[in-house]
Amino acid sequence: MLTEAEVLVALRDCYDPELRCNVVDLGLIRSVAIERDLDAPGTGIAGVPQKHIVAISLILTNPSEATEAQTRAQIVNRLAGIEAVGRTTVTILDAPKWTPNHITPDGRRILGLDGNPGLIEIL
Repeated sequence: MLTEAEVLVALRDCYDPELRCNVVDLGLIRSVAIERDLDAPGTGIAGVPQKHIVAISLILTNPSEATEAQTRAQIVNRLAGIEAVGRTTVTILDAPKWTPNHITPDGRRILGLDGNPGLIEIL
């Protein structure tokens, strides 16, 4: 069974087009839903791996058409590389608005912000 943790590990390979940090550590991922894909080819046949539908909801650092298209493509393409994933849907949320406060401690290290915990502004 595919897990949320496995999906999040894979999503660490997907980067924000402007900030050069992955979408997980920037705090962009708001939810991950996983369900069995009962319509996938081979479902119910012994020995055929179960496929899943993965639904990702996220916010963007810069809600532009180009950023949305690039982020969506990265996520869909990355998850297509996981054998257990049959389909992926990506929903871009309008709220909450992203702020640097969403960045995880790992993201702060990646961006070089870990030496100053009060520093949240990114130019």
